[in-house]
Amino acid sequence: MKHNLDQIDAHILRELQRDASQSQRDLADRIGLSQNATWRRVKLLEERGIIKGHSARIAREEVGLGLVVFAMIRTRNHSADWLKRFRAHVGAIPDVIDFYRIGGDYDYLLKIVTRDMNSYDQVYQRLIDKLELETVTSYFAMEAIAENRPLDI
Repeated sequence: MKHNLDQIDAHILRELQRDASQSQRDLADRIGLSQNATWRRVKLLEERGIIKGHSARIAREEVGLGLVVFAMIRTRNHSADWLKRFRAHVGAIPDVIDFYRIGGDYDYLLKIVTRDMNSYDQVYQRLIDKLELETVTSYFAMEAIAENRPLDI
């Protein structure tokens, strides 16, 4: 573990993952500290880079984002310059919500969330534009069994 967390910090993180919108008072009550002590700990967790922000989990289907695609990419080019351009290129595609460099048969894994197959085709066309990729293999999610699960802290 990069940062040593005590039991209280771990409890704070679990509670914030469960509901980041809860008030300082409710959070303090749940973890058994004063509001000031809770606030100081949360601020320290933010300063240490352990808490990277607060966000809401959105029911993607309810906002018209019904298609999840996992795109596996293989490339022949592995130079630092190419990687820099590729990261910027993929980072500019808002439908790509997760982006990993991986080991194994493929070099990169992208999680793409979009409206439908036509929208995915637009993402795909944008993805292959400007940079040469050896292979793009797409896997389409049929059902989300577990999605956006909290980290086990």
